[in-house]
Amino acid sequence: MSDLTAKVYKSGENSLVVEGHEDLKYNFHYTTAVFDVNDAKLADIYKRWGRVLIVMDQIVHPIYKAQVERYFGHYDIAITWKIVNGGEMNKTMDTMLEIVDAMDSFGTVRTEPTLVIGGGLVTDVSGYACASYRRSSNFIRIPTTLIGLIDASVSIKVGINHKKLKNRLGAYHAPLHTFLDFSFLKTLPVGQVRNGFAELVKIATVGDRAVYDLLVKHGKELVETGFGYKEGGDGVKAPGQEICHRGIETMLQLESPNLHELGLDRVIAYGHTWSPTLELTPRIPLRHGHAITIDMAYSITLAHARGILSDAQRDQWFTLVTSVGLSIDHDLFTPELIGVATEAIKKTRDGKQRFAIPDGDFGKCVFLNDVELEELQSVLAIHKAFVKERYGSGEGKEAYVDAGDLGANPEEYVAQGSVKSAGSLKHKGINGDDAKTAAVQAGAVPIDGTGHVVNGVMGVVH
Repeated sequence: MSDLTAKVYKSGENSLVVEGHEDLKYNFHYTTAVFDVNDAKLADIYKRWGRVLIVMDQIVHPIYKAQVERYFGHYDIAITWKIVNGGEMNKTMDTMLEIVDAMDSFGTVRTEPTLVIGGGLVTDVSGYACASYRRSSNFIRIPTTLIGLIDASVSIKVGINHKKLKNRLGAYHAPLHTFLDFSFLKTLPVGQVRNGFAELVKIATVGDRAVYDLLVKHGKELVETGFGYKEGGDGVKAPGQEICHRGIETMLQLESPNLHELGLDRVIAYGHTWSPTLELTPRIPLRHGHAITIDMAYSITLAHARGILSDAQRDQWFTLVTSVGLSIDHDLFTPELIGVATEAIKKTRDGKQRFAIPDGDFGKCVFLNDVELEELQSVLAIHKAFVKERYGSGEGKEAYVDAGDLGANPEEYVAQGSVKSAGSLKHKGINGDDAKTAAVQAGAVPIDGTGHVVNGVMGVVH
């Protein structure tokens, strides 16, 4: 919840200045079973209203509907459901306006919080609806995926895609409360656990050595058992909890001083330099966790090539991510893509590279701004040779998005033109124009026919 106050004063004879600040407070609650009737913390928030509007996606709803109804029924709080289609194809203005209409029909009062339950996509879209409704209204979020719990839940960014452009519309709008219940991982498919695990690798590699060591020790079993919440996982539940809690708290410590991302040297941008373009380049997109792990792996090779990391450190890191089935290379991670993606990301980083890499040890970070394209491409050749010799293709398990990620069958996604020039894309071979298209879709500013990022009106991207 925030409160914006300001004062007015004269600046010269013909000018006025309004100067203010925003007081911001929002809460995180660790809980082992948020819908346990013996835990009244969530219900207590809604008792004054006697009702709750719940936004949930169609995948999570049938799994948890009965449990949620039992919980609120126990406290005599009436539920109104708004079920939305999940997946990237539904991260749209249409879905956002559906939620706005539901709030309007419900008669939401500005201070009354909408309850949002689901993965990062539904919390993003619903958060944007709440940011827009009556110019600002409260919401409470309960993330149900690992990425939602340890990454999306930490940020106050909310938003939607516009046409083929990811997260092009949005706002900074903090929830009133976030309830963090890792027991949801019991029902999360292993591919999605692996997807979220990549974000923990990101945080640990450049932000928390203790978490990194725990991931090295327990990584494979954590992924296979949903961090101890699935059958046979009791032995890793305690370290899993420590990893997740420390990961969240490290993210908050790193991001809270920079909530509006005005500071561009961002530690948590590790793994997010080339991955935004790579993720959307294949005919069927890569899962986010696999795309950022390829980016991170290449960054590890870059650090090693510069003598910043030793052979042993490099090998330990690659053993960690491959042991859990994450990708470390892709056929379409090419010299041309490196060039396009580097130039695109610099436009979001005020013209600098700001490549985040481990600084001599894991848990520490340094930013590089002096890497020439020739060095990047040379390191890419070293990276590919290393991966091929040790790990084969470098492709991980369940690396590509599925119907749950997209909100549609992947082939339908391609057929509907959600990937521009999809018919020409193949896993083995892609032309540079398509890499440029992917860079634009990922949020870069337009790119002209020479491969350079340009300002102003975009011409045709083939």
